[in-house]
Amino acid sequence: MELLDTILKRRGIIGEEEREIFLNPSYKRDLHDPFLMRDMEKACVRIFEAVENKEKIVIYADYDCDGIPGAVILNDLFKLINYSNYEVYIPQRNSEGYGLNLDAIKQFAEAKVKLLVTIDLGITAVAEVAQTEVDGIDVIITDHHLPPENLPRAFAILNPKVDNPALPRQGGASGASYPEKHLCGAGVVFKLAQGFIKKYREYFKIKEGAEKWMLDMAGLATLADRVPLLGENRAIAYFGLKVLRKSPRPGFQKLLAKMKIEQKYLTEDDVGFMLTPRINAASRMDDPMRAFELLSTGDEREAGALADHLSKINDARKTIVTSIMREVNKNFEKRPPKDVIVIGNPAWRVGVLGLVAGKMSDEYKKPVFAWGKDENDLIKGSCRSDGSVSVVELMTATSEFFTEFGGHELAGGFTAVSEKIHFLEEALSVSWGKVKKDKEDDDVSYDIKTGLDTVNMKSWKEISFLTPFGTGNEKPTFLFENVKIEKIKKFGKNGSGEHIEIIFSDSFGRAKAISFFSGHDSFRVPLEEGKKANLLATFDLSRFRGREELRLRIEDIF
Repeated sequence: MELLDTILKRRGIIGEEEREIFLNPSYKRDLHDPFLMRDMEKACVRIFEAVENKEKIVIYADYDCDGIPGAVILNDLFKLINYSNYEVYIPQRNSEGYGLNLDAIKQFAEAKVKLLVTIDLGITAVAEVAQTEVDGIDVIITDHHLPPENLPRAFAILNPKVDNPALPRQGGASGASYPEKHLCGAGVVFKLAQGFIKKYREYFKIKEGAEKWMLDMAGLATLADRVPLLGENRAIAYFGLKVLRKSPRPGFQKLLAKMKIEQKYLTEDDVGFMLTPRINAASRMDDPMRAFELLSTGDEREAGALADHLSKINDARKTIVTSIMREVNKNFEKRPPKDVIVIGNPAWRVGVLGLVAGKMSDEYKKPVFAWGKDENDLIKGSCRSDGSVSVVELMTATSEFFTEFGGHELAGGFTAVSEKIHFLEEALSVSWGKVKKDKEDDDVSYDIKTGLDTVNMKSWKEISFLTPFGTGNEKPTFLFENVKIEKIKKFGKNGSGEHIEIIFSDSFGRAKAISFFSGHDSFRVPLEEGKKANLLATFDLSRFRGREELRLRIEDIF
């Protein structure tokens, strides 16, 4: 296990106990007591009272691959206790936008709703929660986003980033926060389900460990939302993948079959690159409820129809993004370069602009703001950072150009002031100069420097002890120096040639390496057969068409 030892050491995992915890996640040891989270007791008791009094409950979830699996977890919990007086509400991405909205609250008040449980949203909804109070609706907020200084006056707030005054801080003062601050939205809901079952298991005659079957949805969202895969999150992702590989959900199974993925071999890459885009396609292209229905239905026929539908709209989403990118690249060459790129067209579909901004940021190595017009004629868009700046800081420094904005360091969304949109690029570029990060040294970062003979199944087995990979636990990167580019081949769907395959060799051996959506000029040096170069890559085990093949995934060639 020499290779594994070297990688662990490089990541600062040195002691025997630390090593044991990381390599062998334990459900009992690594998942914290849910009642360490502020208001957990209150939330569980309020849901119990609502169930006992047969009150109308609304599950109000965000429309992405964090909120939707979270809604499925709560849906599972209510089914488990045979409660049916509830409904799931997921706002439309394009017409309603993110978060609680007053029109929906008005509908709930008219429908005599008594309890509203938010998922992956609500921590900043001060005015909206005040309105629910007026309407006699109690709100339990479950969220993981950064809390504002003044919290909404909700009945209960479950958010690992909010201090729990009942917990003693180190040093004696009260107000410590929940031990795992980086749970995703569905992770917080899983803790609620875990807490409720712990408290009322005997009352509802629930089998011990019943919540473990909900780990598939918590794991799916933890991987999709790219939270750090360390501590409790690592355990949720680890066990979540195990449950996903056995999950009996028909919609999930049908979607995997559609993508030709064998369920028992499902990986975190399958979740990130195949499942997540299809679940997110529902809100980008249609109605997010379709994704919820896919993951929650028990009906085989409905599951098949929904899997077909999501696959179809995901293909349509790809076509739209490709056509926007074609338009962008055609017009972009003529523009004078600025530090921040702002690009838009009133005809562009707002729901896909995060993908467009991400592709442009990768290509041009700059922060990108892409905009279109929504159904209410508002200029809305998405932004992505290249890592040189926090887009939230950038928007804060240029706040007079926006009526609304939010997000985190690398990604965000905004509504822009219409009259100012054509001056936004200039203003953001000026702000970029003030808030950009100091440039780090352009050193090559890798875990191990080695020869191509390391590319074998023994090495892969050692590396796989570290899975699942993701944010905070990236795939180990290998540097192969002075390797020969033997053969270059393009490949792709229907002979498109949009991906590249290269055979590398050195005095130790040969290895196949691939890079998706890449060509001869995609790396630091142009590719040429017979030439020698340095290769930076990760291991990749392909099971395409049932055939197992170990290869390398190219990070860079220089």
